[in-house]
Amino acid sequence: MNSYTYKKRMKFISWNVNGLRACDGKGFRDAFRNLDADFFCLQETKMQAGQLDIDFEGYESYWNYAEKKGYSGTAIFTKHHPLNVTYGLGHEEHDHEGRVITLEMDNFFLITVYTPNSQDELRRLDYRMTWEDAFREYLLELNKKKPVIVCGDLNVAHQEIDLKNPKTNRRNAGFTDEEREKMTQLLNAGFTDTFRFFNPDLTGAYSWWSYRFRAREKNAGWRIDYFLVSNCLNDKLVSASIHNEIFGSDHCPVEIVLK
Repeated sequence: MNSYTYKKRMKFISWNVNGLRACDGKGFRDAFRNLDADFFCLQETKMQAGQLDIDFEGYESYWNYAEKKGYSGTAIFTKHHPLNVTYGLGHEEHDHEGRVITLEMDNFFLITVYTPNSQDELRRLDYRMTWEDAFREYLLELNKKKPVIVCGDLNVAHQEIDLKNPKTNRRNAGFTDEEREKMTQLLNAGFTDTFRFFNPDLTGAYSWWSYRFRAREKNAGWRIDYFLVSNCLNDKLVSASIHNEIFGSDHCPVEIVLK
C-alpha cells in the first residue's frame, strides 16, 4: 500500500513553467521546495531528456517530451510511487507534442495536461476542437475505473470573470465561444472546476499574464490553469488556491488540497 493512503491530506501543485531551464534560473527550485507538494505537475517544460539535471530528494519524476525541440512538454514529480504511468492519449495525431502524463494511483488517476493553443488568427482552432473531444473521451474512460484529478494549462478562460478584458478578447485564442463551450461540455460530463467550487464569483483571480504592457503589475490576466476533479471527489476538497506571489514564468502555480 502506498504511503499516501495513510496521510490525512495531500497537496497537488500545477505550474506552466514556460521553459523549465529558464524558470530554473528564476527560483524554481526554491518555489518547489517551499510549496512541498505530494504531486508537482509541470507544463511547457520546453526541453529534451538530458538538457537539465534536476531532481529532488524524496520525489520520483516522469517526463513527456515533445518531438519538436524547445516546445511543449510535461512532467510530474511525485512523492508516491504510481501503480502505472502512461504518456499521451493513445491517439497518433495527438501524441507527438508531449502534452499528457497520467499516473494511476491506488485511489485515483492524476493527469497533467498542456492543452494546445489555438494560436494567432485561430489557425489551430480546428485541431484544438478535435483534441478537446479526444481528451474528454480519454478522461471519461478513466473516470469509469476510478476518480480523476486533472490539472494543467487548459488554455481557456471559461467565464467572463476568468479574464480581465472579456469584451476585447472575445475572438482571441483562449476565449472563443468554441473553446469555452468545450470546457462547459467537459464540466457537464462530470467534473468540477475546483477553484470555482470554492470561489464561484471571485474576480481578479488569474494564473497567466502577458509579458507585454506590464500586465502582471496591473493584474491584467487570465485564469487558464486549472485543477478539475471528478464530481465524486468534491467532498474531499479542502482548498484550491492560486499562488500569484510566485514568479519565474508568465504563469503562476495553482494548488488543491484533498483529504
